Amino acid sequence: MNKAQILQEIKRTTEENGGAPIGQGKFQNETGIKIWNWQKFWSRWSEALHEAGFTPNQLNGAFDESAILEKYIRLAQELGKLPTKGDLIFRTNNDPKFPHASTYEKRFGSKIELIKKLGEFCKSRNEYKDVALLCIEYISSNGNVSEDVSHNSSISEDGYVYLIKSGRFHKIGRANSAGRREYELALQLPEKASTVHVIRTDDPNGIEAYWHNRFAAKRKNGEWFELNATDISIFKRRKFM
Repeated sequence: MNKAQILQEIKRTTEENGGAPIGQGKFQNETGIKIWNWQKFWSRWSEALHEAGFTPNQLNGAFDESAILEKYIRLAQELGKLPTKGDLIFRTNNDPKFPHASTYEKRFGSKIELIKKLGEFCKSRNEYKDVALLCIEYISSNGNVSEDVSHNSSISEDGYVYLIKSGRFHKIGRANSAGRREYELALQLPEKASTVHVIRTDDPNGIEAYWHNRFAAKRKNGEWFELNATDISIFKRRKFM
């Protein structure tokens, strides 16, 4: 990884973020470029941003617990449901002041713990009664799930979004079992289907829609796309969404 490549990735991620440079942690997640890769050329992230032609964002003060819960509540009220991780990522990408999904994970741990805390926060506040009910419903349905299972577990809460190749076309779809859809398609397609990459997610519908929209200009038919090496590389950077 040389200096020019890093600068190119800074410019690309900034453009994709609406012209606002992203932080070094998010940059690593988006590109796979580690801190020690860019620190060969700059001692500070702000220096790398300056050389790329951007002014570093002012750092937001650390969110206190009430602030991040209230932001989660307002998003839940807007959506009419408890946000998935995909919803949180989408909001953060469109609103830099919204806490990143990892903030909730680090602060509260598993989703069930977050919702329990959220329910306690909402139940004494009349303006949040609708979200309190959503919390009760979620805990009733998921309270028996082992709280030792984190998002890093090999067990997936919902499913996968996959990229499959057949001939010169690629299919972006979703499934509950990684590998199962490849087997099913192999029975239907004239050319052998092979899995290129799988993203584990708690929101298969939303994440599948995200990639369909991102590659909309390259859609050929249904869920099939004509992707190039750069497109495939972008998809393969994600392990979990």
